[in-house]
Amino acid sequence: MPRPKSKSELLRLSQENYEKLLSLIDSYSDEEVIQDFREGAMNRNIRDVLAHLYHWHTMLKIWYTIGMKGEKPDMPAKGYKWNNLLALNKKIWEMYQDVPLEQAKELLHQSHTEVQGIIHKHSNEELFEKKRYKWTGSTSMGEYLISNSSSHYAWAIKLIKRGMK
Repeated sequence: MPRPKSKSELLRLSQENYEKLLSLIDSYSDEEVIQDFREGAMNRNIRDVLAHLYHWHTMLKIWYTIGMKGEKPDMPAKGYKWNNLLALNKKIWEMYQDVPLEQAKELLHQSHTEVQGIIHKHSNEELFEKKRYKWTGSTSMGEYLISNSSSHYAWAIKLIKRGMK
């Protein structure tokens, strides 16, 4: 699947992949959606995957808010570097172990809507011009939005399908 290269493509693909994710989840029975995946993945069930997506949306919104003020956000999170995502994702997993599936769905729906709102707020140039904003470094804001929406949803779909086999 090609990466979006425009605002309209990003909006469309992030919404399509989000809806595909929800449709996939809805295709499972009530018993299946709460069962654990087979061994080998950190995210052990659908709730874990949805909470992971939600938390990454939350981090993105923090980066965006701080970055758009001209300040440098802690990326990916305070105390973590991009080469230590496994430890960060483990911490995220631990944070949501007491969150029920329905709440994880609601949190994700809210954060998805907010991320779509960020995309709507900006022009193609603002989204896809590299080095436009200090906080995005050598890349574009759009790349961060793609990684935390359309591409992340595609990852989640594959993970859930693999885990439910």
